[in-house]
Amino acid sequence: MEINAITFLIVCPMVFLAGFVDSIGGGGGLISLPAYFIAGIPMHNAIATNKLSSATGTTVSTLRYLKHAKIDWGITLPAIVLSFIGSSFGARISLRLNENILKGILLVVLPIVAFFVLKKGTFINSGKQRSRKATGIITMTAALVIGCYDGLYGPGTGTFILIALISIAGVDAMKAAGMTKVINLTSNVSALSAFLLHGQVFIILGLTASVFSIAGHYVGSGMVLKNGTKVIKPIVLIVLVVLIVKVILSFK
Repeated sequence: MEINAITFLIVCPMVFLAGFVDSIGGGGGLISLPAYFIAGIPMHNAIATNKLSSATGTTVSTLRYLKHAKIDWGITLPAIVLSFIGSSFGARISLRLNENILKGILLVVLPIVAFFVLKKGTFINSGKQRSRKATGIITMTAALVIGCYDGLYGPGTGTFILIALISIAGVDAMKAAGMTKVINLTSNVSALSAFLLHGQVFIILGLTASVFSIAGHYVGSGMVLKNGTKVIKPIVLIVLVVLIVKVILSFK
C-alpha cells in the first residue's frame, strides 16, 4: 500500500489527540487505533503500526513515572515475563486472523473497552486483604491474559491491568500504577517485536505518529482539567461512530 500525505494528515493529528486524551484520563488507544484504519490502512497493518506509536509513548511515560514509583518487583518481574509471552501469542493470533474477522471483532471489542475506560468508579479496591501469594497469582494471570489482548488489539490495556491489580489483586493504588506501566510497556514491546518480524509495521508512518503521540502527552500533562472524562467521552464516542461506519463500509 502507498502511504501518501493524506494518510499522515489524518493519522498524525488523531494520534496527537490520542496522546492528549490519554494523559488526561486514559483511553487514547480508542482514538489512535481507529486513526490508522480511518486513514485507509489495512487492519493488520493498522494494529501493527499503532503498536509502534503506542510503544514509543508508553516508553516515555513509563521512564518518567519510574522516577517516583514504588514497585513491588518480586511480584512484577514474573508478571513481566508472562505479559511478554501473552502479548507475543496475541500478536501471532492477530496475524493469522482474516481481516474481515478482525474487523468484526473490532466492532464488538472497542465499544466494550470504551465503556470500561470511561466508566466512573472503575478503580475501586475490593477491600479484601490478599496474601502476597494470592496477589502474585492474580497479577501474573492478569498480565498473561491482558497481555494476550494487547498483542491482539491493544486499546484499554493499561486500564484493564490497573482494574485487575486494584480491584481484584488488592494492590495499593500507587504501587498498582507503577506496576501497570511496566507490565503494559512489556506487552507493547513484545507485540511490536512480533509485528516487526512479520513486516506488518509501516515504520515511517509509525515513527512520525510517535512524535505526535509524545507531543500530545506532553501538552495534555501540562494542563489541569478537573473533569477530564467530560472532555474525553464525546471525543471517543465520535471517533468510535466514525470507525464503526468505516468498518461496516469496508467489509468485502
